[in-house]
Parts: sequence; C-alpha cells; structure tokens
Amino acid sequence: MEKGERISPSELLIPMGATPADNREGLKTALPWKSMMAGAQAKAFFQYQQTLASVSENYSLFGPLAVMASLQNTFLTALVLDPMKAHARLSVRSGRDPDLYRDQNGWIYKSYSRLIYFLCDHFMQDGHFDRDKACRVSTTPEGHAILKEYIQEFAQMEAAYNSMGLTRLMAMKELLKCLLVVITETPLDGKDLPFMRKNKDGSDAMTFEEYLAENRLRFETLHRYNAFDLKEYSERATQGKLGCSPYEIVAGSKIAHVSLRHYVLPKGIKPNGKVLYIATPLINKPELFDLAEGKSVVEGMLKEGYEIYLVDFGVPGPDDTDRGFDFYAKTVHDHNLKIIKKKHPKAEIYAMGYCMGGTLVTVYLARRAEERLAGGKKMDIKKIALMAAPVRFDDEDSGHGPMRSFIRQNYDAYLMDKLFGSVNVPPQMIEFGMNEIQPGVHYTVMMGFYGRAIYHNAIEDAAPFLYWLTRGTKFPARAHREWIQLFLTNPIVEGKFCLPSTIPKLDGKPVDMDALRRGEVQIFDYRGSRDPIAPPGSCVASQLWGQTQDGNIRMTRGGLNRTIEKNIGHIFVVSKPLLSEYLKAVHSFLSDEVCEGLD
Repeated sequence: MEKGERISPSELLIPMGATPADNREGLKTALPWKSMMAGAQAKAFFQYQQTLASVSENYSLFGPLAVMASLQNTFLTALVLDPMKAHARLSVRSGRDPDLYRDQNGWIYKSYSRLIYFLCDHFMQDGHFDRDKACRVSTTPEGHAILKEYIQEFAQMEAAYNSMGLTRLMAMKELLKCLLVVITETPLDGKDLPFMRKNKDGSDAMTFEEYLAENRLRFETLHRYNAFDLKEYSERATQGKLGCSPYEIVAGSKIAHVSLRHYVLPKGIKPNGKVLYIATPLINKPELFDLAEGKSVVEGMLKEGYEIYLVDFGVPGPDDTDRGFDFYAKTVHDHNLKIIKKKHPKAEIYAMGYCMGGTLVTVYLARRAEERLAGGKKMDIKKIALMAAPVRFDDEDSGHGPMRSFIRQNYDAYLMDKLFGSVNVPPQMIEFGMNEIQPGVHYTVMMGFYGRAIYHNAIEDAAPFLYWLTRGTKFPARAHREWIQLFLTNPIVEGKFCLPSTIPKLDGKPVDMDALRRGEVQIFDYRGSRDPIAPPGSCVASQLWGQTQDGNIRMTRGGLNRTIEKNIGHIFVVSKPLLSEYLKAVHSFLSDEVCEGLD
C-alpha cells in the first residue's frame, strides 16, 4: 500500500456538485420551497372546491353548469381532498410531520448525521482521533476510495433534500467539511474553514495546526456522545424526562386535558407566605420553567420560599378542538385560582407568565379586576411578572410587522380547519411559522451546538433544552385561530379582546385593561432587545397599564411597575447567568425591594 500525496477536501467535495445544502443562493433564512408550493396547491384545491360547491348549490342561476360543478366537486373531493385530509390527520395522530417534504427531510437529517458518525468512527481509537489512520486513508488509493464512497452517499442525500438556504442540513454539511479537513489535514481551497475562530477584523484567530487540534477535540466529543443529530441525542440523554423539581398534580384540578401542578418546597426551605401562579404558553411544554438544575425558574423561586403552582395544558385531544381563549384564558385560571385560594386562604398570590402564557394571564387579570371591583371587592392578585410576553401587535412599533405580513399572505383558516380540525394544529406547523420569525434558526442552533462541543460539559448541558425544543405540543384548533387573529387585529391594546364573565354586564364584552390600574396591579416586564418572537416593542404591558409612571423603563421603586430590557433573546432561561439575573430581578419585584445592578 503505497502512500502518495494527501487528497484534499475540495477534491472530495467538487464531484458532489452544487446541492441544496450549499446555499449557493446566499439566502438569509431557510426556504422550504417544495413545502410552500405544496401548501399553495392544497390551498388552491380547497378554494376551487368552495367555488364548485357554490356553483352546484345555485342551479336556478347556473343551470347545467351547476350539475357539472357538482360532479367535478364529487370527484375532486373523493380523489384529492379526502386523501389529503386523511394523510394530514393520520400523520398528526401518529406524531409524524404531515408535510411529506419536511417528513423526508427528517429522514435525511437522521441518515446524514449517522453517516457522519460512521465516518468519524472510522478514525477513532480509544476515544481519540487517530491521526496515523487518517494519514493512511488520505494518502492511499484504497483510502481515497473509502472517502469517495462516503461522499457519494452524502451527495445522494443532499440531492434529495427539499429545502434551500440556512437549513439544518447546511449546518451538517459544514460539520462534514470540517471533518474532511481534519482527516486530510488540508485546508479548503479558497474558502473559510468551518468553526475557525475569528478576530474582530475578520482574520483567523488560530493557526491551522491549532484549528486541527481544536477540531479533533470537537469530533472526539461529538463521537463520544453520538451527538451529531440534536434530536436523537437529546432523547437518549434525557431519556424523555425533563425537570429537576418534584411536583404533584393538585387533586380536583383536572379540567379537560389541563391540570395544575404544585411543586414541593425543598427540605429546609421555609414558606414565605406567598404563592406564585405560573401561566405557561399553550404552544410549549411547561418544562421550560423547570428544565434542569440551575436552569429552572421553579427551582430558583422555591429556594425563596414561594409556594408554586404551574398550569400544565397537557396534549389537546379531539374534545379540545373547539376550545378557545374563553376556556384557556378564563375558565382554566378561574378554576385554578379558586383551588389555590382555598388551599392558601391567607397567602398573597402573585402571577407569572411566559410569552403567550403571560399575554393571556395579563388579560385575565384585567377581567378579574373588573369583576372584583364591580362586586365591591379589592383586587386579590396585585402583582404579575411577565417574561417576553407580547401584548401589542401592529405593523409599526411592536416589531411584529414581518410576521403579520407573513400571516396575511400565507395563513388560511379554512384550509387549517379542513386539514387539522379534529386533531388540532401539529407542532410542525407552528415550527414552520417560527422559521419566519427567526430566519435560519435551525442552522444557527445546530452550528451553535457543534461550536460549543469543545467546551467541558457543553454537550450534556444542552440536552434538556434541545429535548424541549424538539418536542412541541399540539395547539387546540380554535385557540390557534384566535391567536392568529390576535396577531392580525391587535385587540388587547385596542380594547377589543373579549372574555366571558359571571357578571352579565361584562360577559362576552371587551376587557377593560385599565382595570389593572384601578385594581392597583403592579406589572413587571422582562424583555429582550434581541428577541424576534416577542420584540421589546410588543412587550409593553408595564408601560400601558397597572401602576405606571413616566413609562417606567427600568423603574425599581416599590409600588410601581417595572420594565427591564436586556440584551437577550426569547428563551433566556437556558442560560444559567441570565436566569440567575432574572430570578434576582423578579424576586426583588415581588418583595418590593430595590433591585441593584440591573439598570
């Protein structure tokens, strides 16, 4: 076996040609173009069916054309629309992506990541990258054949990929390029090296030898944990379990699929006489509040002595299809707080809400204040702490203009109802919209994960969040339509958001948000300047209602609202330092203390 010159990464990659994983177009986001075309076609089919139905029902106006339209409608329904609906609903019930193209992409992600693992495994010896073997493989004809065979398999998967731009597969290919550089110990021709550290001026911050050493460590770590695919790795690492704080389901709290969790105070912690009621989003699993030790809002607030109750919306079923905000933003909270007040008759009760959970509980508290004041009672919940909770939805100041535009262009309530009505809206559809709010989010998450693999415990530390991130939950169909309308019509700020009430004059009427001020409710807004999902211009409850004064930006005095804006993103709780800072700020607010160092 004669050794020759090392084969270069470029020699291996050039035969692949241009593939969807390369982003030759320079797109700044992921573009699932096949899915978008299929969605447009499905939308057209259902619109055409509506037209045919309208014609067929008006024989007196259209005559023989009505008969032809009826026949065509029958064939269209039987041959196209019914199978389409059956596929969508069966996919949702089985947990698969109802989008065939995205589902195929999911298979490609798994296969591609496993192939990277096998290629990497070829050079591992006792947990370390074997440079001698890499040299033999990259300098002999036999070794070249092995590498080229791998590359052919990668090329086949890339060619079958159904998206373009900044995608998950692009991140995986960056990792593949890096692996080829490490194997051949040869730079890429005329291209930046993946994961090369950079100086502020854009120059390389490492020598090539330092780059190779660092990336051998990267692949040793990823191989050790078999963490090339985020979803599969997080499943193994967490074994499907999240949370570090024990809880019990409160007896009698179950209503539909919604339950109330009560977290147990740790031994040695004395209760401080205060109850914290946490409202979670409908769209996410509630474990975001309790991911792991050091990454848990629940854990941090328990240490301060709060009795913690958290809403768990569960997984909606067919019976939840027609449940809307009258149920999720009123009935549920009324039910839970009645139980809590009975269990803690003398305790102060505070509320906390994240994202949509904060949005809806803010409106609920305004209606609660209206009801209590109308009955001659004082408002009983005087403080609410909001985490990235949007309340303003307009095209100007809120920052939601791009998302509103996307919804106007692409959302079709009739189509969503026909496809998912009885099984509710699957998390994959929600994820599709999130990509529009966060351009290239899957690419950046993957690259960030791979990039941090050189740091001690970074892989294990990320597992709980990755499991939470890749395990969404279904959105009740009617509530989803109402959430979309909230984006489009801005009803909370404009005083048009309606809720039911036990008081006839308030029942079904718009909520008067000024009741928060009359009820002397203090609002704490914690928002991020880098948050694309809930931009700071939308998280303005503390500036509009409650105990406001001069806009109260970073106000830390007792008795007033507080608004703290930090240079953070939407899901800041996954960072231990950022979460620690938030816990300090929120505890000072609930305790009427001055919070130093946060302005």
